[in-house]
Formats: sequence, C-alpha cells, structure tokens
Amino acid sequence: MFTRTESFREFIRYYPVVSIIVGVHVLLYLLTILPIFPNRLLFEKLAGVNLYIADGEYWRLFTPILLHSGFPHMLFNSFSLVLFGPALERIIGKNKFVLLYFSTGIAANIATFLAKPLVYIHVGSSGAIFGLFGFYIAMTLFKRHLLSRQNTQIILTISAISLIMTFVQPNINVTAHIFGMIVGIIIGAVFSKTEKAVF
Repeated sequence: MFTRTESFREFIRYYPVVSIIVGVHVLLYLLTILPIFPNRLLFEKLAGVNLYIADGEYWRLFTPILLHSGFPHMLFNSFSLVLFGPALERIIGKNKFVLLYFSTGIAANIATFLAKPLVYIHVGSSGAIFGLFGFYIAMTLFKRHLLSRQNTQIILTISAISLIMTFVQPNINVTAHIFGMIVGIIIGAVFSKTEKAVF
C-alpha cells in the first residue's frame, strides 16, 4: 500500500493528482531560486501572511499549500505525499482526493490565521499531509476491514510519530498540523458513513 514499485511513467499515469501537486511543488521552488525575476516577489505574493489575509488577500489561504521555504522543506513534504498520497488517490478517486487534500490544507491555514498573530507567515503542505494522515486514521476506525493489520500499524505509528515530532521540532506550525489532521479525520468519518463506495 505504501511501497512504490512503479516506474516514473507508471507513477504519473496511475496517480496524476499526486504527480501534478509534486510537480507544482518543484516548479514553485525553482521559480523562487532561479534568477529569472525577483524571486522574493513570488514568495511574498503566495506566502500565508496573516496580516494580508486579514486585509482580504484570501488566496493566501490556498497558495501556501503549494509553496515551501527551502529545498529540504519541499523535498520532505513532496516525499511524504509520494508515500501516502497514491493509495488514497486510488481508493477514493482523483476528484475526492483533490477535495480532501486542499480542504484539509485550507482548513489548516484558516486555523493558523485565527490562532496566530497577524505578523505570522507560513508556507508548506504539512497541514494537507496531516489531513491525509487523519483520513487514514478514520479508515482504521470505520473501515478497518479494508486495511491489513500491517498497514493499520504503519498508519497509526507514522501518525503518532508525526504528531510527536510536531511538538519536538523547532519552527513547526503546530496549529496547521493538528487542525489538518482533525479535519482529515472528520472528512474520513463523513465519507465512510455516507458513501459506501468511497473506500
């Protein structure tokens, strides 16, 4: 379920949504470091700046999901998406995966806007990644028969470790992680109760 054995071309064909999101991650990162135009301008226009959101720049609740603060940040989140995104894209379908991913990411950014001071600046897809973890947790609660014991253990272990690291590592948007996961659990619970075919 979480082991990738596909070739690069097969991966793109089987998981187009995950592939496009990762491609956008890489493209935006390159645009912020290549000297083709003032790279800080792009970052400043897309980053989640609470003060600007309060002034009506509501696109900043969406764009930070695709923007990262550096290569390690972009690489780690993209790698996490490649590991945990494909199974859900296949299980719930492309459209529902898009809805899940960006709904949890936006919810995490709304929570960040409400909980953090106006001077707070945030970027990264971690809230959406934690939304995927939350959805998987809902699967272990409501559709456990569709998961092997090994995959259930992997999901719960990775989710627990990720939560612990949220509070241990410096410069982490704890609010985004927590609310992304909570919204992912809620969406997973709703889907499991209302749509028999979702899993």
